[in-house]
Amino acid sequence: MHLSEISHPNQLHGLSIHQLEEIARQIREKHLETVATSGGHLGPGLGVVELTLGLYQTLDLDRDKVLWDVGHQAYPHKIITGRYQNFHTLRQKDGVAGYLKRCESKFDHFGAGHASTSISAALGMALARDMKGENFKVAAIIGDGALTGGMALEAINHAGHLPKTNMLVVLNDNEMSISPNVGAISRYLNKMRLSPPIQFLKDNLEEQFKHIPFVGETFTPEMERLKEGMKRLAVSKVGAVIEELGFTYIGPVDGHNLEELITTFKQAHEIPGPVLVHVSTTKGKGYAVAEEDQVGYHAQNPFNLATGKALPANKPKPPKYSKVFAHTLVKLAENNPKIIGITAAMGTGTCLDKLHAKLPKQYIDVGIAEQHAVTLAAGLACEGMRPVAGIYSTFLQRAYDQIIHDVCIQKLPVFFCLDRAGIVGADGPTHQGMYDIAYLRCIPNMVIMAPKDEGELQRMVVTGINYTDGPIAMRYPRGNGYGVPLMEEGWEAIPIGKGEILRNGDDVLILGYGSMVHPSMQTAEILSEHGIAATVVNARFVKPLDTELILPLAQRIGKVVTMEEGCLMGGFGSAVTEALMDNNVLAPVLRLGVPDKLVDHAKPDESKADLGLTPSQMAERILQSFKSKLSTVNV
Repeated sequence: MHLSEISHPNQLHGLSIHQLEEIARQIREKHLETVATSGGHLGPGLGVVELTLGLYQTLDLDRDKVLWDVGHQAYPHKIITGRYQNFHTLRQKDGVAGYLKRCESKFDHFGAGHASTSISAALGMALARDMKGENFKVAAIIGDGALTGGMALEAINHAGHLPKTNMLVVLNDNEMSISPNVGAISRYLNKMRLSPPIQFLKDNLEEQFKHIPFVGETFTPEMERLKEGMKRLAVSKVGAVIEELGFTYIGPVDGHNLEELITTFKQAHEIPGPVLVHVSTTKGKGYAVAEEDQVGYHAQNPFNLATGKALPANKPKPPKYSKVFAHTLVKLAENNPKIIGITAAMGTGTCLDKLHAKLPKQYIDVGIAEQHAVTLAAGLACEGMRPVAGIYSTFLQRAYDQIIHDVCIQKLPVFFCLDRAGIVGADGPTHQGMYDIAYLRCIPNMVIMAPKDEGELQRMVVTGINYTDGPIAMRYPRGNGYGVPLMEEGWEAIPIGKGEILRNGDDVLILGYGSMVHPSMQTAEILSEHGIAATVVNARFVKPLDTELILPLAQRIGKVVTMEEGCLMGGFGSAVTEALMDNNVLAPVLRLGVPDKLVDHAKPDESKADLGLTPSQMAERILQSFKSKLSTVNV
């Protein structure tokens, strides 16, 4: 059977180990060809090919439920669930999504883009199954990194107290340090533990002791220890912890041995209650370059499959915002030991790994634990340190209570640096940084700013470090800057709440925020071709808003346009409208931004075109909205 013939995972049933190994080879080939051409996540999917095939051999995917944590490790799942023919469209507009989406396939049982959600959702499905009297299997696959997330631990804690609720958790552990534990001895011990005699002895030990004269219903401490000793027969230290939490533990299992995986999963399904199978895998398996650089090849832009090297750009690009942020922070931290950079398992993504390389004592990676990261920063701030929390906009959502309760209420000087703010492109709805303006703006004591370019970002890093009256946040987009001149030192802080006028005109007032400032200037240029003179303001701050600058201009010009790369509801445009109303400035306002809809995966420029946020589209909307008021418009 060829991989292209598989449209349903149940077609794997009955295939020999040799046939499955051939399917595994073809999956890796398809995976590598696709990601090398269009980019995407590489290492995670390559590491779980055998795990996927082995697990699906033991499930009926017409009935049983599989939940993949995060989702970027589920490329093999997508390939064998009817998406082989379209897999070349991965992460492209109107193509196969990079993460799981319930609306994309009936086999995507739960959408996943953020980590640590799978066990909670799987437990919910298992409980619903039991409440309705149904009978199907539920399996959650979670990586060792995602297991550091508090939500995963909360779910394990809950599931462990439900001994009659059958569910399987597969721990995909690609941490190389556990490899010595994988081998003949481990397999033998698992075989022993799972054999019918040992299971019978463990499950019935207490009942048998009750019939011994003079023992009866009461166990002595010695007998309890004997019972626990039998229970822990052949269980590793990791397994002992898992079993203390109420799970039956199996592992570690060789995650690239199909025969062993199939046997183990079949046995696991027969064990009542929650079961955790610990599978050891190699991230990037089957592609030597990815195996050797597991961090660098977690995800890749298009690359040369033969060499593993990125395809050269057509022309040199300006530095990325993330790199400018990290470089500036490192320079400041070299002269200020109180500056502490904090990341939640995204050191490379946020470029804070540069701080780690230069000043390791001023760098903290808390793992996938954004809630802990924020409250940790609050604790550091209490003791006079200058914590800088570099977290993606979409991931900071996970720590919302901590932002309010632990930082803002106590007015602690934590500097939030929100990477990937705005439209992020191919990652799709789960990763779009649309909501940070709205969800931060409503919190008392919070200051929020956004740079118009990478040069202004440098000044805002200084502004954030210097501000000690409370929390302050800076949002900046994914991708490259504009190529403006950068400085190596001597940056000046920006006065809190102060914007700037970039262009003067009497016909319309355009207020740009952050990444939309340059497009607002381009829009003004297009309007000038129609005889419309626009004043363009770089707002810089959404809170506090520069009302001293904006209100007189709005009053005089009488027509206001706001531009933002974020949700319109509660965003920058809302802040401007509220300020005008509160100060009795009666001027019509056209708000341009992201409407109340999810933004799907596509290139950022494609998404902006769909949303009407290109300069030409925005100019046209301005002309149409103020047509009756712009007497000089040439129509």
